[in-house]
Amino acid sequence: MRTVVTRVKSATVAIGGEVRGEIGQGLLVLLGVAPEDTPAVCAKMADKVLGLRIFRDENDKMNLSLTDVGGSVLVVSQFTLYGSTTHGRRPSFIGAASPEIAIPLYEQFLRECAQRGFPPQHGEFGAEMLVASENDGPVTLILDSEDWNHAN
Repeated sequence: MRTVVTRVKSATVAIGGEVRGEIGQGLLVLLGVAPEDTPAVCAKMADKVLGLRIFRDENDKMNLSLTDVGGSVLVVSQFTLYGSTTHGRRPSFIGAASPEIAIPLYEQFLRECAQRGFPPQHGEFGAEMLVASENDGPVTLILDSEDWNHAN
């Protein structure tokens, strides 16, 4: 599972010109699913994302979590996070999970966020979406479950 997490002042996702999800201060989470991902990986990713201490404290240090600042979460499915440009210039997406695997894990991620006290705003899996954000900092992090196997 791969996420791109951006600290935002606000973010929205629209489908067909209609805003479907909107938050103020919080995290915009682009979520990609790989074929080998599991429910356990999904739960761990939700813990990691929601526990990030990337908001500024009174000393202007990144030390506060989403809970500390009363922030919100906007989750957008993003299979292109598994795009490969290793060969040529046209991305290949064979590294992304099929919808049969990805949809249940995307929906689980949404539930995991809600169970941890952050009912997420979200887009729609597979839809053409327009995502807008006012990035704060900017602060953007990439979390990849594949890296967990190589951590010291």
